[in-house]
Amino acid sequence: MKKWLALFGLSLGFVAAGASAQLPDFTDLVEKQSPAVVNITTTQDTRQRARKPRLPEADEMFDFFRRMVPPEGQGMLPPKRGQGSGFMISSDGYILTNTHVIDEVDEVVVKLNDKREFRAKVIGTDKRTDVALIKINASNLPSVRIGDPAKLKVGEWVLAIGAPFGFENSATAGIVSAKGRSLPQENYVPFIQTDVAVNPGNSGGPLFNLRGEVVGMNSQIISRSGGYMGLSFAIPIDVAMDIADQLKTGGKVNRGRLGVSIQEVTADLAESFGLGSPRGALVADVEAGSPADKAGVQVSDIILKFDNKPIGSSIDLPRLVGATKPGTKSTLTIWRKGAQLELSVKVGEMADEAFIAKTPDARPSNRAGLAVIELSREQKSVLKINNGVLVEDVTGPAARAGIQSGDVIVAVNNQEVNSPEEFDRLINDPARKSAALLVKRGDSAHYVSVRLDK
Repeated sequence: MKKWLALFGLSLGFVAAGASAQLPDFTDLVEKQSPAVVNITTTQDTRQRARKPRLPEADEMFDFFRRMVPPEGQGMLPPKRGQGSGFMISSDGYILTNTHVIDEVDEVVVKLNDKREFRAKVIGTDKRTDVALIKINASNLPSVRIGDPAKLKVGEWVLAIGAPFGFENSATAGIVSAKGRSLPQENYVPFIQTDVAVNPGNSGGPLFNLRGEVVGMNSQIISRSGGYMGLSFAIPIDVAMDIADQLKTGGKVNRGRLGVSIQEVTADLAESFGLGSPRGALVADVEAGSPADKAGVQVSDIILKFDNKPIGSSIDLPRLVGATKPGTKSTLTIWRKGAQLELSVKVGEMADEAFIAKTPDARPSNRAGLAVIELSREQKSVLKINNGVLVEDVTGPAARAGIQSGDVIVAVNNQEVNSPEEFDRLINDPARKSAALLVKRGDSAHYVSVRLDK
């Protein structure tokens, strides 16, 4: 028995040794790459002098303000300070960091690994991608090696270096959790998701692969506590470098635009539009006079490809269009009323709720659980639409789908709605299992798929 236990213990030892042998050793990477990582300190002058109002002495309020407001020069607030990270991309002092680290500050100080400090000049910032380029007046500086995020694999080890909570040159490691992540209000960055411990102060710092190449710039976390909770997001370095190059040469970023509002194609919407699988970007609104409008794009079109590049998810379209030089002639592959067609579009350049009274006695009268009323001419004018019905009350399937009182339903399954009677007829069609409703809410429009009651 002892012999078997000894052999069992020996085998466990080999397993443990094998597992530990596969864990990466980051010591060499940290030693070689840390000199190219910088700590950034910012100062924002929030000092506000409490000034007396410029009132004539005869004014009855003059004495009140004289007593209540302190003399000029008193009551000043201390400067606001912030911290972040960055990394040198060239030996002559160009540094990448996040826009939110240096945005609206009066002074940017860069501290190097060797303790030297420099005041930095802001070359340019881009809020849409949260990428900023700054420069210090120095030469022969260590710089990072740029990697290829496209070769990054989910499960691959990565390492971050930065200054979380001001603790300079802190190294944390983890794996790539996912690629191409989209985040709310972030349409131009296919984020790299990791479980690397990233905290306030890490923003703008580099994300390395095991070869010591920068594959991303740490930018955001999702947290309920304000600190790390296992979800960290990095901007792919190819995206950041493209922005940096534009900021360096022109001081701004030129982005293409189509002039459409889009949304994700869900399984229900794909079924409603006769599309075999949920893919592409569903056009919910077309700006009048925009490149898309001139090209013939219509509401309810589903954009399947841009310049022959597939649109797997709606977020793919803004990235592809945004990366296209304004003035470029491109091709859109469209799904329209059960058929595929191509449109030629000249990409434009991106430039940097109406209240409607409710009628209380309306009641739902259709399979969607919606009570709708006709829009007046004045209401249509305010909303800048030619047709539609106003939602007065919501229950059942429509409520579960997120439709709200005050919404305007413009179309049902690509068919314009001009009256409550027409809307009820379309919704109550017994052949329908679901309906794609084009809903206008305030200045935006989007499709909502509603499963209809039997």
